Amino acid sequence: MQIFLGSASRELIRQSSESLAGRIAYFILGGFTLADIGIENLKKLWLAGSFPRAYFAKNPEESFIWLDNYISAFLERDIPQLGITIPSGTLKKFWVMLSHYHGQIVNYSELGRSFGISDVTVRKYIDLLEGTFMLRILQPWYINTKKRLVKRPKIYLRDSGLFHALMSIRTMDQLLSHNKSGSSWEGFALECITRCLNKKDGELYSRGTHTGTEIDLFLQEQGKNWGIEFKYADAPKKTKSMQIAVDDLQLSHLWIIYPGIESYKLDKTITVFPLKNIPETWKYP
Repeated sequence: MQIFLGSASRELIRQSSESLAGRIAYFILGGFTLADIGIENLKKLWLAGSFPRAYFAKNPEESFIWLDNYISAFLERDIPQLGITIPSGTLKKFWVMLSHYHGQIVNYSELGRSFGISDVTVRKYIDLLEGTFMLRILQPWYINTKKRLVKRPKIYLRDSGLFHALMSIRTMDQLLSHNKSGSSWEGFALECITRCLNKKDGELYSRGTHTGTEIDLFLQEQGKNWGIEFKYADAPKKTKSMQIAVDDLQLSHLWIIYPGIESYKLDKTITVFPLKNIPETWKYP
């Protein structure tokens, strides 16, 4: 048995004269999870992110410095080693611009106009950052329907620490008072949940309509439809939008993930659930 790690695996596979189809398995190893560091450290994990050296830094300032250096090294060394010749400064500016769209629907043309490049180049840059596990792209779920659906994906930075570094957020006080705190928590909670869902990236979706009805995460499992919403609120309540999502998507259950401490039902198909209580493997009713 052989194990290929990181960028070295690309070169070894390229040099091999044999097909590895049927004889190779892929495992994506992320950083720390809540199960690794304990729920009492949830806020620290949210601020610093899941990279061990950022998380174990002596203080938030040292964590920020490490993350900033990591971003520079990634752009100046790792990206060129993949044979990509985009200037590091250009890609960093683009990455910073993307951080302002964290948790939002992607409009490639709008991004291109803002950055002064074509939408084709925008897609190229986004594909690069997604392929190197810096971004998570949630494609929209849609089927034939009379509703006018949003058919553009949502974008998230996978690591909350990198997101905060790109936004120049250094401390928890700065984070909680920032206008992106809700989006930051949504992305952080999304990553925590996806780690325990045991689903591939292409099996997770977002869903929205032009009337404003949306659901953050949609998936299929056990022959049923399931939904997950992320709410940065003290006590989420049932909304008309939630009920429409349940009915339109025929959801077997909808979970509302929030930063509180109590789990409670809004009705038989909608449950409010604390992020700190998520299991290592997601359990369906």
